[in-house]
Amino acid sequence: MPSLHLMPTTGEFDTADFGYRLSYQKEIKKGGKIEYAAKAVDNSGTVVGIKCSLSNSKPFEFKVQIFGACKTLGNMVRVLQQFISEIQITYHNIRLQFGPFNFTTQHRWKKPAVTAKTRLEDRTRDLKLDNLMVNLHKLKLILSLHDLMSTRRRGPFVSVQIMSRWSNIVGLNVPIGGFLRKYRHVFDVFPHPIKRNICCKLTSKMKLLLQEESDVIINMELDNVKRIKKLLMISVTGTLHIHALRLTKQELGLPDDFRESILEKYSDFELVNLEIVRLIDKDDLDEDLKVAEVEKWREKECTEKWLGEFETKYAFPINFPTGFKIKAGFKGKLKDWQRLAYSKPYEKEGVFRASTRGGIERFEKRAVGILHELLCLTVEKMVEIERLVHFKKDFGIPVNFRELILKHPGIFYISTRGCTQMVFLREAYCKDFLVSPNHVYVVRRKMLDLMLLGPRNTRELRSQREVKESVVDDNDHHCQNQNQNPRGVIRDDFVISILEKFDDENT
Repeated sequence: MPSLHLMPTTGEFDTADFGYRLSYQKEIKKGGKIEYAAKAVDNSGTVVGIKCSLSNSKPFEFKVQIFGACKTLGNMVRVLQQFISEIQITYHNIRLQFGPFNFTTQHRWKKPAVTAKTRLEDRTRDLKLDNLMVNLHKLKLILSLHDLMSTRRRGPFVSVQIMSRWSNIVGLNVPIGGFLRKYRHVFDVFPHPIKRNICCKLTSKMKLLLQEESDVIINMELDNVKRIKKLLMISVTGTLHIHALRLTKQELGLPDDFRESILEKYSDFELVNLEIVRLIDKDDLDEDLKVAEVEKWREKECTEKWLGEFETKYAFPINFPTGFKIKAGFKGKLKDWQRLAYSKPYEKEGVFRASTRGGIERFEKRAVGILHELLCLTVEKMVEIERLVHFKKDFGIPVNFRELILKHPGIFYISTRGCTQMVFLREAYCKDFLVSPNHVYVVRRKMLDLMLLGPRNTRELRSQREVKESVVDDNDHHCQNQNQNPRGVIRDDFVISILEKFDDENT
């Protein structure tokens, strides 16, 4: 087919090889809008018409009209497709919509925008924290089932048939029977002694751990008072919404009745109304409460690594995940950001405004410092992003938390596993364990280890290092026995130890 030249206002082309004729007409209207009308006619009289509207603001709009028989429609589609491609070549800056006449044409796509969604998809994954998040989601399902079971008044056990109705409530997407059999160290499934239906209750080990967790939270009441004071000191107005504390009570290690047991009990707090609490003597507090956790790290870096104050005064601990790609110029920008001065979380004087020079960067760094301090105050050094939104107004940081966290992958990490988005403090974790564990974390970790036993018939979950050490000790002990008994005569001392263990299990 000969090449089409669309410069004239009208044109006609005879294509004898395919047996049809193409004619088009060009019309320029007001506002710079251009319209093309093309028509292809074959020898049998079949007509295919197309209209193309070209403007600076809208893409092409196609209207196809077919009349008569469509025996040679394939050849006519080819000529109309060639016609559209010629328009695209002439006006290459206009993008054509995908349609039946331009599905083979090539387009130059624009560079994709870098947003919080693209950063979340392209971030470097931390598999250890992702796997931890999956296991914590399963533990959350178990605790949700326990809360529903505790509301029942007919004894400490519940029928499995009733528990099957709770799948949509707790978000369980597997059959309840298989889920209960999978965690035999957490749930005890047994037939009812009278009705003979299948019932379920928590095992004694799980009950002891739940009771231990509640006792630990009650005993650390003074620590909880200190946490709430520090949160109120970070607040711009000195007040805090109780709704935000209620949503993060598990992360902060607060009891269920923290309003009565802490806020109303201690005279340091004052309830402005039903949902707002205020700190009474904000200026007369201990100076140790006004020291952020990152300040302790900076002091430690100065004393142990002999770094200057200029390098560590406003720096944060950086720990990139494995496989993180450092681009050209990234180290220089990170070094400048570490030296950038900002208003610290407990400082209210000298707050930088966004309108000043470098005010946006300083304001964002202050938001990073507040978020870092909030995660340090949590028990497990992690919190859901959706619950952070409730602290925006009180802390005076109207920023997008998700985008702010994704900009600093060496300080924070977002895990999207477990049907939620959880923020981890990277410096607080080594693989999937907390570097400085507390009493609440130790108890919750025992619950997680009990759950990870699964259907295995064992008493406790040992780490890989403990398993390797036990294997090495057994091999050494076996070699010593072989040296003492070279002929390989079997002694009967091992029978006594087996019988003793059997008696202990029966008792």
